Amino acid sequence: MDELRIDRAGFLKLGLGAAAGLTLLGAGCGSQGQGAANTAAATAVGAASTPAIPPSTSSSATPAPAYLAIARGKDPAGITRAAVDAVGGMARFVQQGADVIVKPNICTASRSYEYAATTNPIVVATVVEMCLAAGARSVRVMDSPFSGTPEAAYADSGIAAAVEKAGGKMVIMSPLGYATTRIPHGRDIRSWQIYRDVVNADVVIDVPIAKQHGSTVLTLGCKNLMGVVLDRGGFHVNLSQRIADLTSVVRPTLTVVDAVRILTANGPTGGDLADVKRLDTVIASHDVVAADARAARLFGFSGSDIGYLAAAHEMGLGQLKVDSAATRTIRVP
Repeated sequence: MDELRIDRAGFLKLGLGAAAGLTLLGAGCGSQGQGAANTAAATAVGAASTPAIPPSTSSSATPAPAYLAIARGKDPAGITRAAVDAVGGMARFVQQGADVIVKPNICTASRSYEYAATTNPIVVATVVEMCLAAGARSVRVMDSPFSGTPEAAYADSGIAAAVEKAGGKMVIMSPLGYATTRIPHGRDIRSWQIYRDVVNADVVIDVPIAKQHGSTVLTLGCKNLMGVVLDRGGFHVNLSQRIADLTSVVRPTLTVVDAVRILTANGPTGGDLADVKRLDTVIASHDVVAADARAARLFGFSGSDIGYLAAAHEMGLGQLKVDSAATRTIRVP
């Protein structure tokens, strides 16, 4: 299958108004952020579409990139690399000189990563290393914790030390950094205050941890995007649809789901190691809905059981089911 390179803004521009399905869309290379895509979205006809498949950088001698990859093994760095490599490698998503934002889940300062409330720091650091190796100009890592200070949450999670060692930069999200952003295809909200740097970044990589959540059943990639909005209390009205609406405008270039450990109860912050299950798994896809739907199966759910995934699929934002031929499972020794 031939595949054409498409940057993040082109990913959104060309996707709008397309028919549902795994449509291949082409665009020229560029380094503009999602701000330009918002303007295009306002004039596009139709609903937001299934994500366009990014370009392949693999040679004819290597297998074609998978739509979705599942890697399993005891080494978090190894399975992260294997999953991303299986969907085409980081160079497929990060162009030379790109401004990259990595969005893990660092929701609380009260837990270390062993409690599965925050993303595994080795998974995050490996993503950072891969971005820099692909030629990223900068790799910033950020979240907005709802418990404790950002400084404490970054440190307690182990992510700050791991990211800095990998060559990335931890960023405290300033209250002044949010701007009212249009959500042209929103079903419930048509604008919200979203962190400006995330909207304008060349590449956004969503790195959630898979965990149980009292309000939405599970927290996965789409739900993880709530860390880039203001007034999360207000956002909780009609929450599943609003998460889907947010996903329509903050479209991750790549989603890497951390299921090294999963939190099976008392989410989102947990606190009891008895609720943690070690699965030694990482899931990767350019389609955040597909990645989330596959992660939901780790908890015994289908994608359609999760309200925001059903809503996102209905809006044309991604696939709830990916054919086995387009899925690659890797066992890492």
